[in-house]
Amino acid sequence: MVDFNFNINSIFPQEVCLVRNDLIPAGYQGEASHASIRHQVATVLDVMGEASARAQGLKNAITSGNKMLNMENQTAYILVDKFGNNGMGSVVGLLKVGRKKLFLLDEVGKPNEMVPQCVLDFYVVESRQRSGCGKRLFEFMLRGEGVDPRYLAIDRPSPKLVSFLRKHYGLVHSIPQVNNYVIFSGFFKDQPQAAASQAPKKARIYMGKLQYV
Repeated sequence: MVDFNFNINSIFPQEVCLVRNDLIPAGYQGEASHASIRHQVATVLDVMGEASARAQGLKNAITSGNKMLNMENQTAYILVDKFGNNGMGSVVGLLKVGRKKLFLLDEVGKPNEMVPQCVLDFYVVESRQRSGCGKRLFEFMLRGEGVDPRYLAIDRPSPKLVSFLRKHYGLVHSIPQVNNYVIFSGFFKDQPQAAASQAPKKARIYMGKLQYV
């Protein structure tokens, strides 16, 4: 678990709380100023983002407080242990999602311009992995976003995340792409309208790369 020198329980009122680009946790009704809360939430996002990057072997963190401030269409879900850090609460996990405009290849290699819900960052502290924490966090996100796991596009999933998706959601067969995103069989079947782009571009494969013309 990750401990901080401020009261996590006073910031995040539920076991799982969502944070958007205002950096005010959903449901927060405390008395502290919003400026103070934003600073503390940004600190949590910075620390968890760095921990996630180290765990994945990435040079740069995908998640930070500053990055969240500048992204209107992203949501971070924070999992906390209310009993950690002598009752002040500890942070256990981070899951960041958001819609991205992507060109994705279907099973026959046809490019499709779409705006699917994407998993952008997912991390559970090492000491709490394989204890159900990741599943609780992921399930909360699925309910909150109203999305079926098969319709998610995963940005550079780690081997642990690939194994997690296979174990809990039966996502086994991926559809090859030419970008960093991974999608699975069933992604294009009855895809919700919200994921479809309104202004598709023509695309072609040239020398093994996807180009838009």
